Amino acid sequence: MSNPLRHLAIIMDGNGRWAKERGLRRIKGHEAGIETVRKVTEYCADHPEIETLTLYAFSTENWKRPKMEVDYLMHLLEKHIRLERERYMQHGIRFETIGNLSPFSQKLRKTLEETKALTASNRRLVQILALNYGGRDEIVRSVQRTLEAGEEINEANITRHLDTPYGDVDLMIRTSGEQRLSNFLLWQLSYAELAFTPTYWPDFSVEELENLIEQYKQRQRKFGGI
Repeated sequence: MSNPLRHLAIIMDGNGRWAKERGLRRIKGHEAGIETVRKVTEYCADHPEIETLTLYAFSTENWKRPKMEVDYLMHLLEKHIRLERERYMQHGIRFETIGNLSPFSQKLRKTLEETKALTASNRRLVQILALNYGGRDEIVRSVQRTLEAGEEINEANITRHLDTPYGDVDLMIRTSGEQRLSNFLLWQLSYAELAFTPTYWPDFSVEELENLIEQYKQRQRKFGGI
């Protein structure tokens, strides 16, 4: 029996290197990566099994990048989310975020929250953008929420107080050839299958995604058993 695939997570890596190899500014790589986000999201919305797609868009460590690049990323994100609203509605995609949004501008936070409200009733796919997100930070904040609620510190309660209540990840893909988790969904990836590809994110295709999913389907998932 093939493995079910309900939650797909992707570390979208390689935008900057894609641009550098073409003699372009790094921001051009981020712009090119937007189209890949669109294609992959639409594919997942049409997939018979996938319910949740979580994309690592901006980590807590990404603030270390040059200020000009960070500022442009914020501008690109706000513009992208506004432009995608019609597409979200057409394809039945519910938009969500995880991570600490408080450092973002009021304009960006408003755009994110308005888009969540607009798409809240969509049911074909939940697209989650991890923004100013770090797995360790999420776990710490979940423990704090558990304590504030006067609840026992156990696995069930910590899971319930995480940023995302959408369940464990089944398959995690990272593009660009890097083979590490980079503080992404550390709790939710505990028993996920991992796939790494040398393809830079702007060049990542639906066909390659299909191939990686097919490989995942053939794996034997043991969840700690024999």
